[in-house]
Amino acid sequence: MAGDGEATGGHENPLRILMVLESNFTQRGGGGAESQVKTLAAHLKHLGHRVTVVTPMLPQGPQVAAERCYGVPVGRLGYPRLPLFGAAIMCLRMGAFLWKHRGQYDAWHVHIGHHLGAVTCLVGSALGKPVIVKISGWWELDQGVMAPHRRPLDILALRWLKKASTVQAISTRIAQELERQGFPRDRILVLPNAVDTSRFRVRAAPRPAQAPFTAVFVGRLVPEKGLDTLFDAWAQAFHGRSDVRLRLVGEGGDDRALREQAERLGIATQIEFLGHRDHVEEVLAEADVGVLPSRIEGLSNTLLEFMASGLPTLASRVSGSEDFVVTGRNGWLFPVSDAVALADCLRDARSLPVTRLLELGRQARADVEAASALDRVVGRLLALYRGVHPRELRKAD
Repeated sequence: MAGDGEATGGHENPLRILMVLESNFTQRGGGGAESQVKTLAAHLKHLGHRVTVVTPMLPQGPQVAAERCYGVPVGRLGYPRLPLFGAAIMCLRMGAFLWKHRGQYDAWHVHIGHHLGAVTCLVGSALGKPVIVKISGWWELDQGVMAPHRRPLDILALRWLKKASTVQAISTRIAQELERQGFPRDRILVLPNAVDTSRFRVRAAPRPAQAPFTAVFVGRLVPEKGLDTLFDAWAQAFHGRSDVRLRLVGEGGDDRALREQAERLGIATQIEFLGHRDHVEEVLAEADVGVLPSRIEGLSNTLLEFMASGLPTLASRVSGSEDFVVTGRNGWLFPVSDAVALADCLRDARSLPVTRLLELGRQARADVEAASALDRVVGRLLALYRGVHPRELRKAD
């Protein structure tokens, strides 16, 4: 396939890549976009390419203009903390940075399609620079520059984003929405997030007979993750049972409310709040299924990690998840916020022989390797960085 050879590190010319992230990039935490930058930068560096990350110096992040995170140089651009005026200055500083360093990088990769990404596209178009804009989630479409109710600055930013040489849609639903919003069809490429499958091991043997059936959730404890629906469904499916457990990995503002909900529902003894874990793969290796009850997603990195671990996943029918999860093949899909349907899926998963769960898990691993393995995704990105048109990659698929 086009681009796959690049991922082997066999190309003779290492690239210099600038990743633009309108968010924090630090040694800990962050969401899906930050996680992808970390994963891609580490692998590109391993293949001999040079990666630099540039972000705004946000109030809630490090107030350091330059440092290394995960071994990657990170530059942060300061700006006045003033409404509108501060955003305008930030965009001007970004444009000036790109122009000044126009010969220092071979390609620019934008990881959130917002104002800084729009400036990057405008400058890149003027310079003939390959610019890949990744639409990383439904935030851009629901609240960002592509939201239904746009400010004048957002309308201008959207026009500039359409100048990107490639628009990376991480799900088919996002690709359809981009086309509806007028992005050039031949420059839209469906390319999912990448997962480093080598980090995760697939359980080879069934769980011991005395071990509880274990479901795991990984993510922020926030309303959009739908954990209240999960708790309601868990209570409907397993109230009073002692042979099941639900493990939650992550932190967030809903922690206290969720603990209180678990107490009210009488399931507190079945639920473990594990907090943040640096090595989530160790928790996944002990689970039977993953659960992802999100109300909104672009493409969940957690879903990819579940599948890479050989976990059948119970996922709500949202963007991204519907591309990967097929009921009866590698997991279960259920309607968003439908606790009754999720309870049915939980009962079904619990009733399956452990050998059948392992079969579903092996298929999940195979499916994620085929679509989102790190070498596959990076191979395509390297081709785009070198100026290959996205239509050529679509032909290869």
